[in-house]
Amino acid sequence: MNILGVSAFYHDSSACLVRDGEILAAAQEERFTRKKHDAAFPRNAIDYCLKAGGLTAGHKLDLVSFYEKPFLKFERLLSSYLAVAPFGFRSFLRAMPEWTRQKLWLKATIQNELGYSGKILFPEHHESHAASAFFPSPFQRAAVLTIDGVGEWATTTVGRGRNNRVELLSELKFPHSLGLLYSAFTYYLGFRVNSGEYKVMGLAPYGTPRYRDLILSELMDLKADGSFHLNLRYFNFVAGLTMTNENFSKLLGGPPRQSDSNLTQRDMDIAASIQAVTEEAMLRMARHVKEITGETNLCLAGGVALNCVGNGRILEDGIFENIWIQPAAGDAGGALGAALLAWYHDQGQPRAVDERGRDSQKGSLLGPKYDAKIFLQSERIAAMELSDEDLVERVARILAEGKVIGWYQGHMEFGPRALGNRSILADARSPEMQEKLNLKIKFRESFRPFAPAVMLEKASDYFRLNRPSTYMLLVAQVLGDRAKSNGVTEDFQTRLRTARSPIPAVTHVDNSARVQTVSEEDNPQFYRLLKEFHRQTGCAVLINTSFNVRGEPPVCTPEDAWHCFMRTDMDYLIMGNYLLDKRDQPEVHREKSTYVTIPD
Repeated sequence: MNILGVSAFYHDSSACLVRDGEILAAAQEERFTRKKHDAAFPRNAIDYCLKAGGLTAGHKLDLVSFYEKPFLKFERLLSSYLAVAPFGFRSFLRAMPEWTRQKLWLKATIQNELGYSGKILFPEHHESHAASAFFPSPFQRAAVLTIDGVGEWATTTVGRGRNNRVELLSELKFPHSLGLLYSAFTYYLGFRVNSGEYKVMGLAPYGTPRYRDLILSELMDLKADGSFHLNLRYFNFVAGLTMTNENFSKLLGGPPRQSDSNLTQRDMDIAASIQAVTEEAMLRMARHVKEITGETNLCLAGGVALNCVGNGRILEDGIFENIWIQPAAGDAGGALGAALLAWYHDQGQPRAVDERGRDSQKGSLLGPKYDAKIFLQSERIAAMELSDEDLVERVARILAEGKVIGWYQGHMEFGPRALGNRSILADARSPEMQEKLNLKIKFRESFRPFAPAVMLEKASDYFRLNRPSTYMLLVAQVLGDRAKSNGVTEDFQTRLRTARSPIPAVTHVDNSARVQTVSEEDNPQFYRLLKEFHRQTGCAVLINTSFNVRGEPPVCTPEDAWHCFMRTDMDYLIMGNYLLDKRDQPEVHREKSTYVTIPD
């Protein structure tokens, strides 16, 4: 049975194909259209999934499952506007045309786009999140926690998964939302909502949480079980076109930061404060779901589950023995959850977990794969073909010399993280590499941290981590005997440039790192490169960041990789077994970058 899952029309549209319970393919629309967080109907992603399964929609699809209930979401919007009328009229006028033209008629859209006349399911938004968290997990049973901005009405749910069923036990409803609270601070700090939240998380360690108590006393009433109420007199997201209002600005002591202005210590302290509050709320929610389910395993999904610092706190607190986080935790993963719900709930199929304790997400390497040779030959691009053995030896040596490479291999990742197939790699031992990558390669803020990729069996030599972190969704401390303390009294630039460990390029200012562990089974080629780099240098860690620049999604096709390579100061590009040296490329091919760095 072939089931297509679809997420569309809000942000991060995506598609997923499940065949007889196996996840065959999944991809986000943004990777094909090159529009970051593209919300359009995922025509390209669907085409890829169908092609990967050897299908045509009209003849071979058995079920289509959309990740939420559009009419229920429309009811919430109308109710919210009516509750605050006449305020919010401008926002109402802006939203309604799109709803009446497109979002309410999803069944017809799906039928017309796919030439499909079969059954279409519409599970609830958070039910899809919960399914995406539990069903691919390695657990036969687990507690389930989903946290995001808002679905139809729910913003947070607690539940449980057992065998082939997911059950939601309770929920927190709009407008009381941890995701929207974090997004409000993202907006206030001058970053883009639904895109810049990870910037707030990265900025937080540079500050002290001196606004934490103010947030907890004035902006929200946080209960012991993690539930809360927001004080809506400080927010504008229910009725207006902005996230916060004048009352919020007065409480925090000034207007929202302009996106092109320099960051101040106050901005860093605000980021630290909302991060601290978010972690506390996540911990309380985790303790509550543990108490009501009694389970020893936890599964997480929803956009807030991408807050890897909060995930690390839950793990470190020892509330659960094991946790598993959906790699595409945001709305993109809803397509996967919707498809799996159709298989297990609608079709009532049995579920079995891997006896070795592995998940069924296949390393999240579920996107398209391209033949780089065809592109290189058609464009007559200078490249050297190497054997597998020669490739890893040569690339490890190049990295050890301090060069930066684009690493383009195999199937594209599903989810926001580079996991070793669409990656930019560099030497984590270099004290200058973080600033170099941010300013000359990624064209982004210099404070942004980079993640380490480490051989799984060597991870505990570098980090306080005793388990796999395959999907780069856990933050762990660099081991204390390796890290040098760095006082908060120092100015921002001094803290940024201080080498805090033998792997300074991936050691954040608070001595933490967002770790990806790599095993030979997860990603054989990437693992071999790490192993060879360790053989040559004694270091089993590389910087691994997504193969893109600011404002663009990670690269998808060989053409995307080539253009990104030529617009940046990357030294080499590896495409399959082909090595491209920037110095060998004719000047006529070089593209001057149009990007500018954002002030700190």
